[in-house]
Amino acid sequence: MRPLRQRPSIAGLVSGYGRERQLGPYAALFATYAAVTGVGVISGVRRGGIPRPTLSDGALLAVAAFKLSRLITKDKVTGFARAPFTEFVEEGDGAEVNEAPRGDGLRYAIGELLTCPFCFNQWAATALGIAWLHAPKATRDVSALLAASVAADVMHVAWTKIESQA
Repeated sequence: MRPLRQRPSIAGLVSGYGRERQLGPYAALFATYAAVTGVGVISGVRRGGIPRPTLSDGALLAVAAFKLSRLITKDKVTGFARAPFTEFVEEGDGAEVNEAPRGDGLRYAIGELLTCPFCFNQWAATALGIAWLHAPKATRDVSALLAASVAADVMHVAWTKIESQA
């Protein structure tokens, strides 16, 4: 009779990954993301199906997700929301700040998410996509405001550059 094979533990499966931090908090964040996304999409479909996006809808949502992720992760005004998970490092460009995650475990993982616009961008895009499933017109309106803010930011940067060369 052959001996029973032991199932590998979760820790055994991820051993050798090479990171000092535990992966559990990141798995918890991903599980939250997946659950919220699933519920949002399923409830949107049940409300009346999925509206057909146009190319301009996609472009507008992309620009809005960019701005929303910068607003959440870098803006001085939203620092109060990041403060439990981050610490101030230095002033950034324009009205932005540079922060670092603090604490450990889930607090640290959330801090990493809230200090990385590239990381948070997926969450912002998903939130806007789910909002678009439930209320396409309102989401287009909000996205247009966020996109206008991006255009204004570009103009501010250009103006500053022009002034510095004069």
